[in-house]
Amino acid sequence: MTFTLLSRAYCHLCDEMLAKLRPIADAYGAQIRVVDVDADPALEEAYGNDVPVLFRGDPEGGAELCRHRLDAARVAAAFAASAAAPAGPGRVDG
Repeated sequence: MTFTLLSRAYCHLCDEMLAKLRPIADAYGAQIRVVDVDADPALEEAYGNDVPVLFRGDPEGGAELCRHRLDAARVAAAFAASAAAPAGPGRVDG
């Protein structure tokens, strides 16, 4: 599973969310992709100062899990849903 964290360099909430997410992701073998919203004009326009935002997968097609503060219950539910999903060619994990 891959998480995408929309972040920016001077955001203390972004730093806090990443710090809390890392041990959870490590425990489940998940990847974290950090995207700087200031480096992408479309993301900066869409999210502005409304960061951090955590997605399961990519912002374009993934599920938004939480904003501003890590919602550990939603992250755990994302792992549970991923583990319960049947394997197969139609499965997209990310």
